[in-house]
Amino acid sequence: MPSLRKWLLSGLLVLAPLIITLWVLEWVVSTLDLTLFILPNGWHPDKLFGVHIPGLGVVFALLVVLTIGAFASNFIGNRLVNWWHALLHRIPVVRSIYSGVKQVSDTLFSEKGNAFRKALLVEWPHEGMWTIAFLTGAPSGDLLSQLKAQPGATGEGDEFLSVFVPTTPNPTGGYFVLVRRSSCQELSMSVDEALTYIVSMGVIVPSFPKKSPVKALADVASASPN
Repeated sequence: MPSLRKWLLSGLLVLAPLIITLWVLEWVVSTLDLTLFILPNGWHPDKLFGVHIPGLGVVFALLVVLTIGAFASNFIGNRLVNWWHALLHRIPVVRSIYSGVKQVSDTLFSEKGNAFRKALLVEWPHEGMWTIAFLTGAPSGDLLSQLKAQPGATGEGDEFLSVFVPTTPNPTGGYFVLVRRSSCQELSMSVDEALTYIVSMGVIVPSFPKKSPVKALADVASASPN
């Protein structure tokens, strides 16, 4: 019985990641294949070739994205995209959703975007409890002035950071928190290693270097205007 249980667990450890990976890939391919339905009925690959070819939707979606990107990169396309953005911002309900989604997408997909800059250890949600968070920036303007005016703040010398605290095992959800820089500790693990650690619920522990690199958080906090 101990041997059977060991073999069963070993088999699950081998098959489970493979099955889940194949399931996710199958879902992505089948979802992108739906983009073929925007083609005219006579141009549909199933009718042209007489057989369904999985994965053509992925190629078609990639071509559509590349075409739109090439069009938006030239002068005329850029003007039309700006006109489209301005039009959507004039629609009452749509502008609230669209502007928020666009800001997030610009942060995640822009060449200058840097959504998660560093992995941090923060004391949250209360004293004595710690969790992993990701540095996203620093507050500025009126928000920073209000934070420095809160009870317990030391005044102009206080520095604050904007951090994202992900949930486990699904890191796509979480909490946006403003914390003091002095209450954060930068981790030597990379952002990818920290995400793996969170998704695995602490099972997969990153391998740390013998000498942790010393990085300052002051560059982010000091970059924000008072």
